[in-house]
Amino acid sequence: MKVTQLAAQLYTCRDILKTPAEIATTLRRLRAVGYQAVQVSGMGPIAEDELLRILDGEGLVCCATHEPGDKILNDPQAVVERLQKLRCGYTAFPHPGAVDFGNPDSVHTLIAGLEKSATHLANHGMVLCYHNHHNEFRKLDGRTILEKIYAAAPHLQGEPDTFWVQYGGADPVDWCERLHGRLPLIHLKDFFVNHENHSTFCEVGAGNLNFPRIIEAAEKSGCQWFIVEQDTTPGDPVDSLAQSFRYLAETICEK
Repeated sequence: MKVTQLAAQLYTCRDILKTPAEIATTLRRLRAVGYQAVQVSGMGPIAEDELLRILDGEGLVCCATHEPGDKILNDPQAVVERLQKLRCGYTAFPHPGAVDFGNPDSVHTLIAGLEKSATHLANHGMVLCYHNHHNEFRKLDGRTILEKIYAAAPHLQGEPDTFWVQYGGADPVDWCERLHGRLPLIHLKDFFVNHENHSTFCEVGAGNLNFPRIIEAAEKSGCQWFIVEQDTTPGDPVDSLAQSFRYLAETICEK
């Protein structure tokens, strides 16, 4: 993994990305940390051309986005047009929302919609990925729902989230290997047990996940972007993203 492949997931900074001025300030700070790419998600309203102007001005690229699930499923052409404006080839389905994972018909409908939209994006030279949480590790007819999703949607690719894979009782390394050839994006998110004995989020390298092995497996599966995310932070989210960046850059990235 190269430093140039590290990206910051902007959802981490959502509370300081509510206006165009905040977006510009936060992106400037992330570039100063050393990030050269971001995943666009969780920000307030801003026109794509203005966002692209800010990104270009800071020397940042949009490596991927998260688009609303309803838009991905019901209007994939709008997703294509947004990605084109941002000069971006990847997006990810962020969350299954109200899908009833205990209902086979509901799961089938979701998978069929994902495959249809993934095919549409592929026809325009773009990639739709799936971002998992722990819900997808529920079993249905003897298989996890995540296994069912990838088996029945061949045009869909992966954006595994290391924290949620672990939280769901699975192995992040194993899932990187399973997604060989279908793993352009990965969310690097650490897993920590706090003083109240609750599992929670922390800066990458400060928790329990074996990131050298995870990243090695992801690289072997063809991963292009290693995206740092932390759902909640103890203070300034940019400070947490900076701590994660330093750990990855100093201990894992190629010198």
